[in-house]
Amino acid sequence: MAGAVQIELDAYFKRIGIARPARPDAAALEAVQRAQRFAVPFENLDIALGRGISLAPDAVFDKLVTRRRGGYCFEQNQLFLRALSDLGFEARPLLARVWLGASEPQPRTHTFSLVTLDRREWIADAGFGGAYTPTMMLAQGAPVTTSDGARYRLLEGTAHGWMLERDAGSGWRAQYSFTTQPVFAADLEMGNHWTSTRPGTRFTTLRMVSRPDRDGFTSIIDTRLTRHDAGTVTEREIASAGEWRRLAEGCGLSLTADEVQALGLFGPA
Repeated sequence: MAGAVQIELDAYFKRIGIARPARPDAAALEAVQRAQRFAVPFENLDIALGRGISLAPDAVFDKLVTRRRGGYCFEQNQLFLRALSDLGFEARPLLARVWLGASEPQPRTHTFSLVTLDRREWIADAGFGGAYTPTMMLAQGAPVTTSDGARYRLLEGTAHGWMLERDAGSGWRAQYSFTTQPVFAADLEMGNHWTSTRPGTRFTTLRMVSRPDRDGFTSIIDTRLTRHDAGTVTEREIASAGEWRRLAEGCGLSLTADEVQALGLFGPA
């Protein structure tokens, strides 16, 4: 990622809760991605709060590291990619079409990283909401199983390039498709602008928070709390703004009472 502004690695690794790896290898790639995903929640709340989503590098670092907020893919994977570059990894961004719940091609509104290690390419994604997606060698082969029991595989040569699929026990489902063509800063700005401003989409109509762990993941979508544990799903409604705030804190996201109220989920205080 030539020309990228370096980040404060000590602050970054304090934020994600692990020591800086000794060398840029496959084990370090998985360890750093996993630590960031488990520590920094996926969330889109600044859209509902009217603040917008800035991709200015200093703004992303301040939000996700200094102020200990979360973010969605364009923020999360920018931070992750900058950390990888500063650690000596050869890495660059890619864009993908998300297929969850879609029957027709969607815009390229998801970003993640392509990493080259010993002349082999890997995908790494610290910003796909919901379940944890592992780092994977870019090759069609045996599925990779995560700690919650889900399996992931890559299919090559589909109509939309590569396809990442997930099986959580009920069959394979397409997650997103992508090619390895170069992606530039303007492409990321365009995707981020569409995602954060397009009327009627999930990101502009729903308030979302999620964070994975070893056994699955927890998500809050508007006033619905969902817990996924190794194929078992439990759901319930959140009764009040105070409860919503406490549950968000359980996902690693600290908001003020005024911010939660401003999300417009529970009416006047």
